[in-house]
Amino acid sequence: MVEQPARPDPDALLAIARREARGRLKVFLGAAPGVGKTMEMLAEAHRRQAGGAAVLVGIVETHGRAETQAAIGGLPVLPRATVAYRGQRLEEFDLDGALAQRPQILLLDELAHTNAPGSRHPKRWQDVEELRDAGIEVWTTLNVQHLESLSDAVARITGVRVAETVPDRVLAEADAVELIDIPPAELIERMRQGKVYRSDQAARALRGFFREGNLAALREMALRRTAERVDADVTGYMRANAIAGPWPAGERVMALVGADPSAETVVREARRVADALKAPLVALHVERPTADPATDPGPALRLAERLGAEVETLAAADLPSAILREARTRNATHLVIGRGRPAWWRRATGRTLAAALLRQGTDFTLHLVPATAGPPRSVLAERGPLPRWAGWATTAALVAAATGIGLAVDGVVPEGALGMVYLVPIVAAAVGFGALQGAVAALLSFLAWNYLFLPPRYTFTIAGPQDVVGVVVFALVALLLAGTTGGLGRSVRAARARMLGLRRLVEFSRRLGAPGDKGDLLMAIAEEASRIAGGPACVLLLLPPLPGENAPEPVLRASAPIMAEPDEASMAAARWSAAHGRAAGRGTDTLPSAGWQFRPMRTARGLAGLVGLRRPEGAGALDGEADRALDALLDQAAVALERADLMEERARDEARAETEALRTALLTSLGHDLRTPLTSIRGAIGTLRSAGPALSEATRADLLATAEEETERLSRWIANILDMVRIESRQITPRRETVDLAEAAETAAARALRSHGRAVTVDPGPRPAAPRLDPALLDQVLANLLDNALKYAGPEGQVALRLARDGAEVVIAVEDDGPGIPREELQRVFDPFFRATRTDRVAAGSGLGLAICRGLVQAMGGRIAAESPARPDGRGTRMVVRFPGA
Repeated sequence: MVEQPARPDPDALLAIARREARGRLKVFLGAAPGVGKTMEMLAEAHRRQAGGAAVLVGIVETHGRAETQAAIGGLPVLPRATVAYRGQRLEEFDLDGALAQRPQILLLDELAHTNAPGSRHPKRWQDVEELRDAGIEVWTTLNVQHLESLSDAVARITGVRVAETVPDRVLAEADAVELIDIPPAELIERMRQGKVYRSDQAARALRGFFREGNLAALREMALRRTAERVDADVTGYMRANAIAGPWPAGERVMALVGADPSAETVVREARRVADALKAPLVALHVERPTADPATDPGPALRLAERLGAEVETLAAADLPSAILREARTRNATHLVIGRGRPAWWRRATGRTLAAALLRQGTDFTLHLVPATAGPPRSVLAERGPLPRWAGWATTAALVAAATGIGLAVDGVVPEGALGMVYLVPIVAAAVGFGALQGAVAALLSFLAWNYLFLPPRYTFTIAGPQDVVGVVVFALVALLLAGTTGGLGRSVRAARARMLGLRRLVEFSRRLGAPGDKGDLLMAIAEEASRIAGGPACVLLLLPPLPGENAPEPVLRASAPIMAEPDEASMAAARWSAAHGRAAGRGTDTLPSAGWQFRPMRTARGLAGLVGLRRPEGAGALDGEADRALDALLDQAAVALERADLMEERARDEARAETEALRTALLTSLGHDLRTPLTSIRGAIGTLRSAGPALSEATRADLLATAEEETERLSRWIANILDMVRIESRQITPRRETVDLAEAAETAAARALRSHGRAVTVDPGPRPAAPRLDPALLDQVLANLLDNALKYAGPEGQVALRLARDGAEVVIAVEDDGPGIPREELQRVFDPFFRATRTDRVAAGSGLGLAICRGLVQAMGGRIAAESPARPDGRGTRMVVRFPGA
């Protein structure tokens, strides 16, 4: 077989591509202030500038040191931006200025600096992220105590809590990290000479933070973090270039986690080895297709996570090859495995995992951990829901049944062929109970066949060469069947268990995605958790912490069965789980005396809630398959809850935006439609009051008519507002009766003639049906439509009202020959306060008439639509109302 050439790791290549798409970042890392980070950065910048690079000093903090100011020399300096804060003018880095100049290299001191309030970003490292996204290479300085993951350790060592921190990922994503290091004694001497702080500050620092022990510890942290970064660079280079490891550039420990009782011991021993070597730890579990579903490496893998290991799970049939391939990929140098309890024939033939790794992994150091006390692996694997004796009894019964069949057909079937009958119990025992029971069935079958049917009968003697050959062939076939069908049986059971779990998971996913509110979702989670755990389950959501408290408060929101509720002792475990984001309660290391166990549901946004389980009395921990199913449930439930929260937030935002838009439109309309008539009324009344006797009768009548007309206009506007309120609050209940549409159309046209002085053409068409409508509401709809059409058709425009039938519906169409409505605005003309861009120049209006028509039409079970243009010349608008026929 031709060995395939090694290929680069796609993830490593993707990481390189992402890095090349951004500006480079170089970090000058030091253990403490004063080690010379800024000076080294400036010296390197001078060398690059001499080589022709465009270097710009974005910001360098000199802290009043003349030595640092002199080191800037002839490097161009970006002017600082000023930020107003509480009556002061603060100077900060000018991010927009740097983006405008786009230098080749930008120097930005003190990466952990907090920007002044009012800046674009609260932290300077966020400024660096934006600069890198713009393709600018950035050089910066950083002290190791400002890394977020080290803040607690630094506080314990120095007694000083660092307020300004930088996420570890910023350093991990840097293209280059240069360690600037000097011995603690030399740094203290620099401090005494006043090269770091002023004399008074230096004296205080030497008594506190800058003690020699503190500096030595910080120096070790900086060296260790730089070494980790170099190790990551080496591993990434090997993966990107398909180089087979391990390279002895640094130690790395890999623990091989199985599903046997010694797995947790292996993890602990690997942690001790890694601590002794000061090396990172990886926990690897390889799942084989023939693995029994009852076996579970979960506890050992969770222990590895708690001990700080990186956990990896693979699926492979060839265990040694998969382990060595992953170890070389991760550049591991030490492998820690359990000695285990392999079968005697594996030990005799050298087919144990340890022996295979010794033969094939000659470039690794192998650590064997002694097996812990406990039942053999084979017993654990074969143990099922039936008692152990049931398999052996069933095996004996199957052989006895085959013997009975043989005795029944004895004399009819040759004695050699009777051996085939015994193959049935061998296969059945191996498939049902395992290879060991199949082998026992093969032995019993051979003895029964030889004793009862092979001549000489009733002895274990084999008479002739033909019988010897038959016996040998039978034994080989029986053992082969026992071994292969035993493995096949385990594979079938494992596949069946996994398929059942997958089917349940798919059904649960479909249930989570079904329409419903959040209460239905929480109930579905509780019911599924109860089914998996075999006992009561509940779901708790987290309320924000009360003032003065730090931890959220879990509150019961759903349970299955409905009356299941955790007691107060169990709620203490729930509070701990909510505060720390880890499992607590029964069966865990925290508050194990509680009656319930609580597991967190985590999302990218944080903790979504808790799932509580109460196992039946006497029941142990969940088996492997059930535990994995519960983990999958928690993941999917967390995502579903997050999606529900996001949908609620989106609905609230949309409602808020719609309310704001309606409020703005209402205020705008109030400002326009109320001010105009009120101004006219006030002007008319003021004129009558001040110059009433001097005015002619015609002038007084005209002023009174104006006031009366504007009052009516104002009354109509307020009536429209009240109608919209009734429609929006669903307070309109139609009073249905048979309506003559032709008569209603004539009445509406006559009213329009009286109010507008213009005739409306009525076309009754064929005699329409008489639908059951509310006459008052229909009259208001027709009045609004005709008023709107006459207003926008212009003084000389024509308006027509037509009736027709369309199938089972009656149609009312009001058509004008005005300027029409733009096509993109047709769907919005029925929104409250909306006015089309063409029509708002023709006539003023409140934008409520058509909205009221739509509400009234829908209340009577009809629908309304706008069509434009209505005429071949591109002008005109047609409002079409449809109602169900009689």
